[in-house]
Amino acid sequence: MHGAPQYPAGFAHYRSVNPDAPKGGRLTQAAVGGFDSLNPFIVRGTAPPFIRWNLVESLMARSPDEAFTCYGLLAQTVETDDARSYVAFNLDPRARFADGVPVTAEDVLFSFELLRSRGRPNHRSYYGKVAKAEVTGPLSIRFTFGVVDRELPLILALMPVLAKHAVNPETFEQTSFTAPLGSGPYAVAEVKPGESVILNRRADYWGAALPVNRGNYNFDSLRYDFYRDVNSQFEAFKRGLSDIRFETDPGRWKTGYDIPAVRDGRIVTEQIATGTPKPYSALIFNMRRPLFADVRVRQAMVELFDFEWANENLYFGLYRRNGSFYDDSELSSLGRPADARERALLSGFPDAVLPQVMDGTWRVPVADGSGRDRERLRRALDLFGEAGWQLKGGALVSKAGGERFAPELIVGTKDQERLALAYQNMLRRAGVTLNIRLVDNVQFEARKQTYDYDMVPYIWDQSLSPGNEQAFYFGSAAADTPGTRNFMGLKSPAADAMIEALLAARERGDFVSAVRALDRVLISARFSLPLFYTPGQWVARWRKVERPQTLALQGTLAESWWQGPG
Repeated sequence: MHGAPQYPAGFAHYRSVNPDAPKGGRLTQAAVGGFDSLNPFIVRGTAPPFIRWNLVESLMARSPDEAFTCYGLLAQTVETDDARSYVAFNLDPRARFADGVPVTAEDVLFSFELLRSRGRPNHRSYYGKVAKAEVTGPLSIRFTFGVVDRELPLILALMPVLAKHAVNPETFEQTSFTAPLGSGPYAVAEVKPGESVILNRRADYWGAALPVNRGNYNFDSLRYDFYRDVNSQFEAFKRGLSDIRFETDPGRWKTGYDIPAVRDGRIVTEQIATGTPKPYSALIFNMRRPLFADVRVRQAMVELFDFEWANENLYFGLYRRNGSFYDDSELSSLGRPADARERALLSGFPDAVLPQVMDGTWRVPVADGSGRDRERLRRALDLFGEAGWQLKGGALVSKAGGERFAPELIVGTKDQERLALAYQNMLRRAGVTLNIRLVDNVQFEARKQTYDYDMVPYIWDQSLSPGNEQAFYFGSAAADTPGTRNFMGLKSPAADAMIEALLAARERGDFVSAVRALDRVLISARFSLPLFYTPGQWVARWRKVERPQTLALQGTLAESWWQGPG
């Protein structure tokens, strides 16, 4: 995306893999919830995420060791100009779908047109910027862009390529337990709806020797089991029913792994460093609802959350507080005064950024850790009062109509419910009635995708090269489109302009300034209650699963693991 690629032409493999990893064995992983579809490219239904990368390939593969660089996969060569006004791909003649049919430019064009018209909102948004797509040869295709967007060649490079002969466009948007036919290293071997999926590695996989694949996809079989809740998922891991676990609960990480298998070394626990921005975890206020249309109300809700108490009493002090949408990276605006480039970008939006956010002095409110911080309570009540609410008879009610302030927070897991209950108790001191509704995974996803909530927990994962997906997360057009990640309904011309600026940036310095400017706009919009993140990956694995010693930017990646002697 910016600068020169890390790897030269003809490179042998990524540095974060073991190129000599042995092949064989089965890796069993566990997930919470269920699934009612195996098509991850449509809005309808809930599909397991592992289908996308194990079965369906793209024209190029994203390097795990760089901010945003792609190398050849289905495409053998790629062409573009200095302005990146077009991109052309020439396919590898060896590429084959799982049924042995060659991958052609017609398949690429078909996939592009199908996903642009019937795919998920992010595909429709990204591919809608293409002015012309044309097949220029049996194995060649060219995309000409209708807008200036330097990321588009990479976005098109990562487009899923489906088999034209195996897809019916008329039924594509219907949920199905038949997975899309792809060209990837695995194929579906067994499906138990809502319970488990087994993938088997294809012995005839065409791309096994490619540099982007060497050292990856080492297990003969991948099994994914789905559990009703986190506790049963964890118990299954302790019994050896799953092989590896990415822990997210600090309480469990602190106390739950004091078991014989850890003490005698059969299970290895590790905290693994990551080099990417930390996920932004938050409770999102739905600004589409009148209840949260006023920024003073949202800020009052933030004031009433005592992170210091929650971190110490619920999470053993192991979490760090979110503040920036790109925490712990050069892209974060926290503690940094806006530079001249940022100020120039934001000059047309004088009210979009709070002064303290602009000068780098803003911090998330800090409580005294007692769970009963009176100063924060007074501040919250003042904000509620300014917005037309008053504490009367122990309840927060509207000054105009007398109705109670009683938002609903939907949660999908017991862990989310535990935090919600603690927050509910914190809010009660201000007369706020927080209604908590625990729903199953399918209902949680359905309500989230249709914005049917007052509040909802969510985690935005970011990379070192945020791009078009930022419009999917924070763009005005996404606010009214079901299925996006603009869960708060943000419509900000300033955010839209900063996203355009980061997409147009040609040099890394300009890009970083544009992202920091966007960060300042998002922080100032105050549409979320910032929560917390782990300092790295908490990973527990049975010793039979081994990993490369050299880490990717994201930490350790499942596709690079292999089965050792155990």
